[in-house]
Amino acid sequence: MNDLNRALLDITNIRRQVARSTKFHGYGPATLATTGILAVAAAAAQAHWLPDPAHSIAAYLTIWIATAILSATIIAIQMFTRARRIHSAMADEMLRMAAEQFLPSVGAGALLTVVLERFVPNALWMLPGLWQIVFSLGIFASCRFLPRFIFAAGAWYLLTGLLCLTVGDTRALSPWAMGVPYAAGQLLIAAILLLSTKETADDH
Repeated sequence: MNDLNRALLDITNIRRQVARSTKFHGYGPATLATTGILAVAAAAAQAHWLPDPAHSIAAYLTIWIATAILSATIIAIQMFTRARRIHSAMADEMLRMAAEQFLPSVGAGALLTVVLERFVPNALWMLPGLWQIVFSLGIFASCRFLPRFIFAAGAWYLLTGLLCLTVGDTRALSPWAMGVPYAAGQLLIAAILLLSTKETADDH
């Protein structure tokens, strides 16, 4: 029985090592582009119904948290089905590795939101910039599983997040301070993934 357990452990370790060295193809370009469009829709909704977000912070958070949850759900569903189709027997390990890379940034962003909302409400204008910076860290952490140019998207979100913070006041809550960075960033990621897919197909 010990030999069997050791063999199973060896197989598990081998699968993990293969997963670590394999490019993850679970993110679909069309799905990520769709989340960029959702960001524009959310920004338009905020511009129309929430002209003064600084005095309606609960509504502001509702719009963007709901958009984030919807986008994450769409990505997760497609990532699961796409990974099953492309990675086959390695799908579970690949999905686990992808989640391990990105979920810490999601958790950090959620905790930042809770802490600022409950204890430092005067600093809530910083959230758009902080969300983008945290998102960039998730992308950077995922770079080794994704096409080499994906770091450009991480750099984009880091830059836009820092620019939001330089505003220094509630102007950072403008709908386009979230809508433009996320729309452009998600479309950039979609384009990189699409080009990578074409390069892979050409190589074969």
